Amino acid sequence: MTVSTSTRLSDGRELIYFDASSEAARRRAAAPADSRGLPPRPGSGTARFDALTGEWIAVAAHRQSRTHLPPADQCPLCPSSPSRASEIPAEDYEVVVFENRFPSFGPDLGVLPDNPAWGATAPAYGRCEVVAFDSAHEGSFGSLSHERARTVVDAWAQRTEALSAMEGIRQVFCFENRGADIGVTLLHPHGQIYAYPFIPPRSAVMAQQAAAFHEASGGQQTLLGAALDAERSSGERMILEGRHFSAFVPFAARWPLEVHLVPHRQVADLADLNDAERDDLTSVYLDLLARVDGLYSTPTPYIAAWHQAPLDSRFRPSSRLHLQLTSPRRAEDKLKFLAGSEAAMGAFINDTLPEQVAAALRAVPSPAAKVQHAGKALS
Repeated sequence: MTVSTSTRLSDGRELIYFDASSEAARRRAAAPADSRGLPPRPGSGTARFDALTGEWIAVAAHRQSRTHLPPADQCPLCPSSPSRASEIPAEDYEVVVFENRFPSFGPDLGVLPDNPAWGATAPAYGRCEVVAFDSAHEGSFGSLSHERARTVVDAWAQRTEALSAMEGIRQVFCFENRGADIGVTLLHPHGQIYAYPFIPPRSAVMAQQAAAFHEASGGQQTLLGAALDAERSSGERMILEGRHFSAFVPFAARWPLEVHLVPHRQVADLADLNDAERDDLTSVYLDLLARVDGLYSTPTPYIAAWHQAPLDSRFRPSSRLHLQLTSPRRAEDKLKFLAGSEAAMGAFINDTLPEQVAAALRAVPSPAAKVQHAGKALS
């Protein structure tokens, strides 16, 4: 059972330790306080309304000064030592979540104006958190032990629930950027959580599509549930199946390497998962990441994006939690860049065939995770 212990950094930001046992949590409670004497936090940046698209744009110029690829002995996510204080005061830890020192949204909370017009601005309300997966400086989620990965899953779920209850929050987004090719600025294994004061454009489109499908079915089916059933029945694009989660390459994949990891049961977000589902998610996800890294001789850059239901009652019954893992890698030494069609028009052109990508991922030897190999299960 994961136990959380909350404290404050010297500038007032919240930091939460997550430990897999009560004994470890008791030790964590005795961790020293942040001794850096940081100056008070500035207020939120600005959100500007784009009347041409109906979207809010966060202006976060203060992020220009954020830490960029520091050497290991200056990493802000490594534990503190007697000679150097980091963002994490403890001399060791399992999993830690803390408010980002350079947030895109927050720290102020509030509600964006309704029906904004051209030229409308507001504080960039919300909250941005960093999730340090492990105290070791190198690695990623895929290099974690099953126990440590399971603790991260619990941390995601706990933070999703807590952030969802905050004033003005309309969407909670957990994600991991992995690799310099993605734009990672810290090499320490970590992810982030954004709590948005609006429903982001991509999430809004998916939520509207899901709601329309759900209504057309008389409330009997969800769009992602139907897609999962079709993929499991076909088998062409399946990668692996667990007891509660399955992974497949989507029929209309946008990226050269794209995988969706979907729960078998209709759940709105990570906080809705029960213990058995969290256990299975941990195993299937670690298996999937091992396959993604097994495609080439070097680690694969990716974005692991947890799509959760918006905090709008219209969308909760029809929007299903799922992971979209994408990589711009179209060959070992080639990346896909979002150029004219994708960047300017949002019209994606994929360089790979989804069925071939799925076959390649199935062919990668599975790690010791106890999940059923889709190639055997569907033969």
